[in-house]
Amino acid sequence: MFTIQQIKEAHSKVKSGEDFPNYIQDLIILGVKGYDTYVHDGSTVYYGLNNYTAAAEEKYAEIKVADFPNKELFIENLVKHQHGETDYMTFCNHCAQAGIAKWRVDIVEMTCTYFDKSENEILIEKIPV
Repeated sequence: MFTIQQIKEAHSKVKSGEDFPNYIQDLIILGVKGYDTYVHDGSTVYYGLNNYTAAAEEKYAEIKVADFPNKELFIENLVKHQHGETDYMTFCNHCAQAGIAKWRVDIVEMTCTYFDKSENEILIEKIPV
């Protein structure tokens, strides 16, 4: 099964949202089936076969996530990130400001779903292959 170190090595190649599809391909090779990333501290839980999980500790100092989502603001900032205009930390701060508490990447379905604090789905998008 995959290790957090292997995932960190794959993630180190990601400089902006433009690099995300290649990152997903690297995760597929490692055997990752999906993961949840928590915006407040960047911690992530990765899922594999047979209920295998690996957790990565927080990546940064805690940031406050807005209590209520602002979908329009989030989409505006997401598009900027996907076009390489922002780095990962800026994207996380933008998520927090727009009330996005976590995102779930489902590599089997090739979707990324963004949730608010109440676990409501705010946006589901297909991951480009």
